Amino acid sequence: MTFLEELQKQRWDDHRYYHHNRINQFLHLLSASCFLVSYVLVFFHPAAAALVGWLLAMTLRQTGHFFFEPKTYDDVNRASHDYKESVKVGYNLNRKIVLLSIWALTPVALLLGPDLFGLLAPATDMAGFISNTALVWLSIGLGAVLFRTVHLFKLMGVQSGLVWMTKILTDPFHDIKIYQKAPYYILKGEMYDTMDDWYEDRSFRNEV
Repeated sequence: MTFLEELQKQRWDDHRYYHHNRINQFLHLLSASCFLVSYVLVFFHPAAAALVGWLLAMTLRQTGHFFFEPKTYDDVNRASHDYKESVKVGYNLNRKIVLLSIWALTPVALLLGPDLFGLLAPATDMAGFISNTALVWLSIGLGAVLFRTVHLFKLMGVQSGLVWMTKILTDPFHDIKIYQKAPYYILKGEMYDTMDDWYEDRSFRNEV
């Protein structure tokens, strides 16, 4: 399988397994827009990029997964939720709980140790505290991507790890492309995607 073929497969599996609910798709559309803003900000104001990325983009994205996406048996793909969690290439829900817990505990860690073991200049006011928190969040985000990429090198091979990293970094662009009609379907009252009309090549559809 070539790099691009595997990228298409990872994207298709992610969509068909974890994006049935139209509200989840709509939240991903909003999240993707926020991530694009974050991508621009990171070159000019990294702390602001982290705040937009975590507080807006990630919150919207994970709200869709945790609260709207069905976790019952998937009749479309003939797969249980446990099966999908076990074959998830990236961060499944359990791994996301760990990552989000680390994110949520960051302000507490900075309150207890303002210099974070000598890595940061201690904040002297609220603006400094928010800036330090945002910079740690940025490091956590980048670290999470690099950690899982290297982990996938061992589990699935170097190409699969690089494919996943490419997928994660380009997801905002892809999400806007495939979920831009989510508000339209919601207004029509179609709350769940049947997965029938996404890709011209559906050779991966039957791989469960």
